[in-house]
Amino acid sequence: MSRRRCCGIVDEVPLCREFSPHMQGGEKPVVLQIEELEAIRLKDQKGWEQATCASVMGLSRPTFQRILQAARNKVAIALVEGRAIIIEGGNYVMKNRVFECVECRHVWEEVPCTEGGKHGYEIACPKCGSMKKMKLENGAKQACGGEPQHNHGGCCCGGH
Repeated sequence: MSRRRCCGIVDEVPLCREFSPHMQGGEKPVVLQIEELEAIRLKDQKGWEQATCASVMGLSRPTFQRILQAARNKVAIALVEGRAIIIEGGNYVMKNRVFECVECRHVWEEVPCTEGGKHGYEIACPKCGSMKKMKLENGAKQACGGEPQHNHGGCCCGGH
């Protein structure tokens, strides 16, 4: 029996969970896992080195490489065969999100975004209601409009 893979840390859940070609083939949709999409986002969209991507996701470099290769293969199959892409499931943990209000300087932590939850641009300061906030990331502030939540079928963390 193979060893369970560690959970990858994912910054945010994708806004769009399904892509369909204009003229769809007869094959069933390709399922892209959440951490596979995160690997593509970090490596291909942001253009980061694999070692950096692996570190950000809390994975070893070989594990990151396997996730990225699986993701790219699935996307290629969908594009070549005209299949829909469904983004769901996987072995991942959501990254904590901490915000500071620009108006009143209140700092708070948001529960990671889940199905039906609020994304960063929809979150108001719980103290004053302002929508003007900064996302705090490792002590640095980035402008943006508890415990991690686990979403997996089992991984190195014991399936909390």
